[in-house]
Amino acid sequence: MATQDIIAPLAAPLPDGPPQDFFNETQWASLMAIMDTVIPSIRRESTTTDKISQLTISDTQYNTTVDHIKNAVVNPPDSVLLDEYLNERPSDNPRFQALLKRTMMFYARDDAKKGLSLVLSALNNRVGSYLLTGYATPIQEQPIRVREAILERWRTSYLATLQVLHKQMTSIGKNLWAKTSNQLEKVTGFPAVPNDYKPPSNPYEYEFLQFQAGSEPQVIETDVVIVGSGCGGAVCAKNLAEAGHRVVVVDKSYYFPPSQLPMTQEQGSIHLYENGGATVTDDSSVTVVAGSNWGGGGTVNWSASLQPQEYVRKEWAEDRNLPFFGTAEFQACLDRVCRRMGVSTDHIRQNHGNNVILDGSRKLGYAAKAVPQNTGGQEHYCGHCVLGCGSAGKQGPVVSWLPDAGKSGAEFIEGFKVDRVLFDESSGTKIAIGVKGTWTSRNSRGSVDGPISEKIVREVIVKAKKVVVSCGTLWSPIILMNSGLKNQQIGRNLYLHPVNFVCAIFKEDVRPWEVCTSFENLDNHGHGTKLEVTSALPSYLLTFLNCKNGLAFKAMALKYRHMNLFISIARDRDTGRIYPDPILGVPRIAYTPSEFDRNNIMEGMIALAKICYIEGATEIHPAVQGIDPFIREPVATEDGHDLGVEDPRFKAWLAEVRHVGNKPPTGTFAAAHQMGTNRMSARPQDGVVDPKGKVWGTEGLYISDASVFPSASGVNPMITNMAISDWISRGITKELRSAAVEARL
Repeated sequence: MATQDIIAPLAAPLPDGPPQDFFNETQWASLMAIMDTVIPSIRRESTTTDKISQLTISDTQYNTTVDHIKNAVVNPPDSVLLDEYLNERPSDNPRFQALLKRTMMFYARDDAKKGLSLVLSALNNRVGSYLLTGYATPIQEQPIRVREAILERWRTSYLATLQVLHKQMTSIGKNLWAKTSNQLEKVTGFPAVPNDYKPPSNPYEYEFLQFQAGSEPQVIETDVVIVGSGCGGAVCAKNLAEAGHRVVVVDKSYYFPPSQLPMTQEQGSIHLYENGGATVTDDSSVTVVAGSNWGGGGTVNWSASLQPQEYVRKEWAEDRNLPFFGTAEFQACLDRVCRRMGVSTDHIRQNHGNNVILDGSRKLGYAAKAVPQNTGGQEHYCGHCVLGCGSAGKQGPVVSWLPDAGKSGAEFIEGFKVDRVLFDESSGTKIAIGVKGTWTSRNSRGSVDGPISEKIVREVIVKAKKVVVSCGTLWSPIILMNSGLKNQQIGRNLYLHPVNFVCAIFKEDVRPWEVCTSFENLDNHGHGTKLEVTSALPSYLLTFLNCKNGLAFKAMALKYRHMNLFISIARDRDTGRIYPDPILGVPRIAYTPSEFDRNNIMEGMIALAKICYIEGATEIHPAVQGIDPFIREPVATEDGHDLGVEDPRFKAWLAEVRHVGNKPPTGTFAAAHQMGTNRMSARPQDGVVDPKGKVWGTEGLYISDASVFPSASGVNPMITNMAISDWISRGITKELRSAAVEARL
């Protein structure tokens, strides 16, 4: 098919689902009963056929709800479509059930599955059910209104375990429904394909190394093997290949061309992200989102291209004794990577949410500025880039750095999961000589779907003079641990830039990029919060809405096209750690937002609420359980002056938000930036890599990704990551050239 004839991205079929269930039939019945409570089938009394499984409301209430939606929403759906939407529920949707099963079987931790299994079993015996619900009757046999009351009791329980259970169940239900609903896109007008969708006419044609089946390891040799194709690894690949070195870039994930982007929310979460779209911290306080695809986070980020502030550079250079970060050379690295990607603010067309931040900040005296974007000096206004950039306008690793490397001779391997680094210790020093792992091919159709039996699986060894690990903050420390390195700093010092959310509804028809900086240095040590607009896909935004019941949630979701989702994003002071899951070996995250960092985030939430109010939001919804939204009412002084944020009702509401607070599980936290788990240090005892990125106690082994950050960057980490990788890779080139000269002497 000719490029100009493509009107939508090509499908990206999912890999086979789980071959067997972890839960038994009765447990699944209980789980689906909970899902049907979160997303209920809502029927008017005159049309109800089953008062157990359908949420029945009076005809008057039903009509009032419909009338409210039709008056509040631009281009509201007709009555037939509204009826179909309100009647929809998870148990009638095979795609929802398949995605729920995949999520539980493939992406939930083993201890989490076992814990949920115990809860679901308890819900099906009289004693357990009574303890958990106050009723001896199994939850799936209860009328839906009773089930709603049970969920509400869990939310308000004094037991944190039940509060977390409520939060997990409602979040999973809303998220998976937003990805699989047959009606949501129709009633909200959300376009599955960006307006003016047009894939590039001549995208870079990747050629990946292929291997035949065999029982012995496939061995290849190169000068430098780079593990990871994301922002750090890609910059290293370009610099090293252009310097004339043989380079092999490997990644556990797969490449998806622009013709398959952006993906649907359902496909994208699985193909483009780590762990099906979300990794939850051990205590469930933070949902962590990380890219996992050919190109890594640079394939799915929001184009934000911010350089680190002066106080962060000063901290790293002076407090951490890493003088490079205070030099003109570091600035040259920052400028070089920005220049390659055409980073600027010149061609940004601001959407509604950006203008709310800009104009609201101006009215309140806050400092705000546009966020530079890596869009090659061109306007880029699609709103779907978190699912991959179909136009290739975003100049991430797949579009810029990796093609540059390929044109200079770099070779690529996808589907190659590196288990460990290989060392030669014959001299008494750990000298990295390559990596070892497992390669899994595509199927005979060139796709990644289908059973493993249709693919070639083979052990592969890549021998190299230098090894660069660029797997990101979650996976790079795991590989070091698997390789037998014992440095106690590996995996520690995890920073996440945790965020809280504020959703605002406006009269205008809006589409959910902009930063307010007045609160980013609240302690005068560079710790504070930024205010940003997020990319608000339905499965992102709707997941964080706090509604008292299913009717309120479905009614609220109908206002999606009038919503903006804002975040208060902290430069966190306090840290967590990464460690391997004892059963699966995947990264586990031990992190809880500290009181210090939560307080900074709360200041940002209050400021966001004020910005939304001053910009005319009709409803303001903080993602804090137990806080009712602020619903705007006309208010003025006796002389007719607008009180603005001095409105007494609004001030009282803000006081209530502060009083309730955002301590988990009441506060909903997420994080898309991971940093620090192999931090750079001036002394071996303080970190994992030296000032040139080389792993302490080894030779020939380097880390080049955001895990080497000495502390949180305070800005979206892409540019800082790339600049550090530019510095590290140029240093590796100098070492290779020096070694070559010595060999000739």
